[in-house]
Amino acid sequence: MLDVKRMVILRDLAEHTRVTAVADLHGVTPSAVSQQLRALEAEAGAALVEREGRGLRLTPAGMALAAACEPVLAALERAEGAVRALDAELSGELAIGCAPSALATVAAPLVAELAVRHPRLRPRIVQADPEEAVPRLRQRRLDLAVTYAYPLLGAPPAAGTTAVPLFDDPLCLALPQALLPAYERDGLAALRESAWVSAPAPSSCREMLLHACRNAGFTPRIAHECADLRSGLWLVATGQAVSILPKLLCDAPPPGAAVRELPGRGRTLDVLVRAGTETQPAVAATLAALTSLTSSAPRTPSASSASSASSASSASSASSAPLTAR
Repeated sequence: MLDVKRMVILRDLAEHTRVTAVADLHGVTPSAVSQQLRALEAEAGAALVEREGRGLRLTPAGMALAAACEPVLAALERAEGAVRALDAELSGELAIGCAPSALATVAAPLVAELAVRHPRLRPRIVQADPEEAVPRLRQRRLDLAVTYAYPLLGAPPAAGTTAVPLFDDPLCLALPQALLPAYERDGLAALRESAWVSAPAPSSCREMLLHACRNAGFTPRIAHECADLRSGLWLVATGQAVSILPKLLCDAPPPGAAVRELPGRGRTLDVLVRAGTETQPAVAATLAALTSLTSSAPRTPSASSASSASSASSASSASSAPLTAR
């Protein structure tokens, strides 16, 4: 019988290609990873990896076994869910990863909603961007993850996960009030000489900023890096920088910063679960609460009207528009 934990190590080697990367992922030494791979080869009765220079590569048998890992894990998750479904009441801890930009609008209302619906269920919110949340989810350190993705970047969904769409979050341009007439006349190209604020690399938000500017015919000069893009609005308010960021982060621009919604599709907010866990009672109940909340919750203020803190009346009228469910 094949050991599932060893199959997971082989799957991770297929994805990350280096033994040291797999060792870091599992919190063990590289020699321990190699030992587990040798034991899996003995169980499978076939060579699964072979030397290539200073590293390893999977043999055809190894690739076949790695590809079979996700369906096996999903089947085990469904079996665990069938057992948990026999419990009379939902209880226990549920670890939920959440992107920072969705903490106020998604995570906080979810905690309150679950307290009403399932008082014995203990949600634990863990702030994590998708780059952190997805590996934690696949390693069973999270049960769900509220993440985001930019469809225009074409990144495929993570293997072994199921995505449930929540809503669309448009992209907005934040710029000094003084540059607003030039932008409204010439578009993004008017900002080719400006200094830009972006998230540090690697970041899909940064990639999307680069994508938008290059489509306008220039490569932006990224002068400032802020992990918290909302805080970057204060750099914009100085008159010395511009930025592109999700609408969820533009609800209260500081005086001097104008915000305009960009045309085209922005990002999607999704909740990810491991394949096979979507029917587990606690996960299914959380998914139901999330979809209910996000289909009825109000949007953040309209970016096209919330050009500054002084535009309070326009922002107020836009705040009642419903979220766009996917």
